[in-house]
Amino acid sequence: MTSSTSSPNTASETASLTVYLRLLGYIKPHWLSFLISVLGFVVYSASQPAMAQYMEYLLNFIEAEERGPLWQPSLIIIAIIAVRGFGGFLGNFFISKVSFRIVDTLRVTLFNHMVYLPGEFYERNDSGKLISIINFNINNVTTASTEALKTIIREGTTLIGLLAYLFYKDWVLTLIMMTVAPIIAVLVGYVGKRLRRLSSKVQHSMGDITQVTSEMVSGYRVMRSFGGETYEKERFAAASWRNYLQNVKVIFTSALNTPVIQLLIALAMGALLWVALGQMQIQDAGAFVAYFLAVGMVQKTMRQLSEVVPVIQKGVAAADSIFQVLDEKTEEDNGDYVPNRVSGKVSVRDLHFTYQGSDREALKGIQLDVQPGQVVALVGKSGSGKSTLMNLLTRFYSGFEGSITIDGTDIREFTLKSLRAQIALVTQQVVLFNDTVAANIAYGTLNDAAMDKVRRAADLAYASEFIDKLPQGYDTFIGEGGAKLSGGQRQRLAIARAIFKDAPILILDEATSALDNESERYIQQALETVSRGRTTFVVAHRLSTIEKADVIVVMEDGCIVEQGSHAQLMQEQGHYARLHSATQSDSLTL
Repeated sequence: MTSSTSSPNTASETASLTVYLRLLGYIKPHWLSFLISVLGFVVYSASQPAMAQYMEYLLNFIEAEERGPLWQPSLIIIAIIAVRGFGGFLGNFFISKVSFRIVDTLRVTLFNHMVYLPGEFYERNDSGKLISIINFNINNVTTASTEALKTIIREGTTLIGLLAYLFYKDWVLTLIMMTVAPIIAVLVGYVGKRLRRLSSKVQHSMGDITQVTSEMVSGYRVMRSFGGETYEKERFAAASWRNYLQNVKVIFTSALNTPVIQLLIALAMGALLWVALGQMQIQDAGAFVAYFLAVGMVQKTMRQLSEVVPVIQKGVAAADSIFQVLDEKTEEDNGDYVPNRVSGKVSVRDLHFTYQGSDREALKGIQLDVQPGQVVALVGKSGSGKSTLMNLLTRFYSGFEGSITIDGTDIREFTLKSLRAQIALVTQQVVLFNDTVAANIAYGTLNDAAMDKVRRAADLAYASEFIDKLPQGYDTFIGEGGAKLSGGQRQRLAIARAIFKDAPILILDEATSALDNESERYIQQALETVSRGRTTFVVAHRLSTIEKADVIVVMEDGCIVEQGSHAQLMQEQGHYARLHSATQSDSLTL
């Protein structure tokens, strides 16, 4: 009884073919240009056997006792080359046009898809490797869909035309030549599978290079302050060497593939020549030369087709990594509730949450009620679940048990866009863009707002005092990640952006941690003004920053262990009182 399970090699071949066919499926919107390119290559291919036949005609013309007009051979060769050039132009131009449109579509589709992928995706994938997919892997797809596709069509149609010509001239001799074809097919198949494995390793090693480079560039201050230059150089050298070794393996396999195939074809041609000289039905020299000229063209065509295998396999490996990202599910957005503006009442009931890949609950049965306009402070040691709770409120994570409601409506019933429109967020890790100060404050859907609103938000965040001193004020470009600003300035700019949004719910997740004492006093004054009329969640390490909160929620190991005002909790002498006494000097980070 035979097993129905396919072998790993068969499965790999099927997967490669599936990926490549999926890539070529992007041709469909550009079918007219593709059809023109195919017709162009057909014209180009027809000129190849025509050139072999011309050599027969030319030799017979030279040996003929009565020649025709002397201009006739010149006119014919000019016509053949002109037709071949015209067909080559149509084929090359339109297939390249189609291929680059495919790449553009893939690149934009990939980026647009990544915009909506859930937070879990970014947490389990290195940023460097994701950037490498968009940059390096897309370039490999360009090569596969441009050069490889062009070669396949052009040389494939040429091979068909030449074989038809050879069978027409002497089908017996041509069948003898074709005996080498199965051996070449097996060799090409083996090389293709090996190259795909190697190409995947090359792409992974390029991702490592991008990752190490990205971390060095973004963390250069830490590197220099801790003397990590040698460590980073060694990391980069190791990643680069791995990439070098994988590329050498690709080059070795590709370089050996072509001469081996050429040798096989040469052996076949040698055997053919031996048979032809003794038994060939073609009698005259012109026909003999034309036949073997066509055989030589077949050798060139098969060599070029064999050389395209490495390119296709690199493209398949690259396309496979792209399709894996495209097949990732985007954030769940099944809600249909779109409120204008909520009042800000938040209720949490029996909330449980576990991160993907973890067997330990991050939140355990959270119960919490927050009234509109209240300032709620979340305190506790790192890892207690404070930021996780806020990430669930904004639905950066899904898959929780229990419920979170805003104004009595479960947040899963909101559309993601409408839910997040109700919430302004400032995190400890400030994210700013390489744009102007004004564009960073009025970011996203708010970027067409009037400048007076931008200035007012900056005033409330106490950011205008340093903005006015910048070279171009609000039109100053702040560099990547706000590199031209200090830590406190970046944080105040992020707070100004949240103030500008004017959302009914405000989340400040460690928002004052990067501020000096003077800036923090400014922000505390600003927050007292800004929090009026909106529900505010403050996640803080330094307890001195949240003593005026309406409700202080103390979390430990994913649970709420205490809640109340500062005075109430201090009087109870429980968890909060112990934390507060330990952080009186603001020197201990919780």
